[in-house]
Amino acid sequence: MKPRVRFAPSPTGRLHIGNIRTAALNWLYARKHGGHFLLRLDDTDTARSTDEFAQAIRDDLEWLGLTWDAEARQQDRTARYDSMAAAFKASGVLYPAFETEEELDRRRKRQLAMHRPPIYDRAALKLSEAEIAEKIAEGRKSHWRFRLPNTANGTGLAPQPTLVSWNDLIRGDQTVDLGSLSDPVLIREDGTYLYTFTSVIDDIDFGITHIVRGEDHVTNTGVQLALFEAAGATPPAFGHHSLLIGADGQALSKRLGALSVQSFRDLGLEPMAVLCHAALVGTSDAIEPLASRDALAEKLDFDKISTAPGRFDVEELKSLNGKLLHMLDYGDVAERLHALGVTGGETFWNAVRGNLEVLGDARLWWDVVTGDIEPVIEDAKMTVAAADVLPSEPWSENTWSEWTAAVKSRTGAKGKALFHPLRLALTGRESGPELKSLLPLIGRDRVLARLEGKRA
Repeated sequence: MKPRVRFAPSPTGRLHIGNIRTAALNWLYARKHGGHFLLRLDDTDTARSTDEFAQAIRDDLEWLGLTWDAEARQQDRTARYDSMAAAFKASGVLYPAFETEEELDRRRKRQLAMHRPPIYDRAALKLSEAEIAEKIAEGRKSHWRFRLPNTANGTGLAPQPTLVSWNDLIRGDQTVDLGSLSDPVLIREDGTYLYTFTSVIDDIDFGITHIVRGEDHVTNTGVQLALFEAAGATPPAFGHHSLLIGADGQALSKRLGALSVQSFRDLGLEPMAVLCHAALVGTSDAIEPLASRDALAEKLDFDKISTAPGRFDVEELKSLNGKLLHMLDYGDVAERLHALGVTGGETFWNAVRGNLEVLGDARLWWDVVTGDIEPVIEDAKMTVAAADVLPSEPWSENTWSEWTAAVKSRTGAKGKALFHPLRLALTGRESGPELKSLLPLIGRDRVLARLEGKRA
């Protein structure tokens, strides 16, 4: 059976590096096995979900090349959730509870004071139909809880140790004790549904076979497996990848806004660099640039994903971006270079690509080659002598070595004393592409003017 996977972001903000990692792992798994990738917008949080964020998610995924085979929005599926909720209420696995958050907080504090686990005591299940009717008449609104299957023989109210196990695609054998959990709220007082419920119904209806997500959902999996069982459905396979930490070893959670896809785009990073880093960080594979998504998909292996936190470093991502640019042919970037106003063709690209961190840097070097720069004269005697022995055109890559040999013979300078003053005069910069490649592009007239300290 070909896998059917999904990426299910909430349109309450921009995609960040943690989201990208989850999206990439799902998309690459589907790609590798010829499967189906669903974009599902989990927008049950109507107060915070917006169409603008939904479109931004689509734009970011398209920029990364993570195209989807189908799209669904939970807001469009309310009737389906209503139907399943009605069935769950009729069977008794969903029950109304009327406690306010303040009442629940007081109960938790009492339980902790008595050294008891602070889980919901199922007081609502003790209410008679008359008591429920009385509360409704008083204007009290209920939320609805899912009764976990964690009591002896399904009777009584006291939770018993109830182990739910699965073989995780990434973490191996996993177990959650439903007896240690509160019956989760699935429907809020205002009638809106929580993710735990809607996600299971969607996964059933869309035939999802594999769910790959962050390890912060491990406990949710125990509850959701019980929901799949209550719905009479076969659950998908689950895989939970580790979360990311920063280069300093601290959690990224407070900095994720600064690590959005949009921020990477604003930095001028390549989508393949971002994708490679997201997919390979926290694995046994080296984080390296790959030219295609298919090549990246072939490397995907859940056994290679560590259960230890993945270490994300923006500087490492920038370095990876440079490495990717260094391996790209001119044809891969020609249109984008023209859009930047860079018209030097393949010769120019081959000369500068090894010194680029982002593609936009090519424009800086094009300005050095063709623009009006301020030369830096470090050794006037050196540059005067260099001008005297400057060969006539036409020039080739051999011209640089021939010219510097002549300068060395004239001045006796060698090593840094020879090359550094020439680089400063010709480019105005301390370092950069090899001058043997840049020299023919700059041309004799500009070289001569710059050696004389003139802007050219």
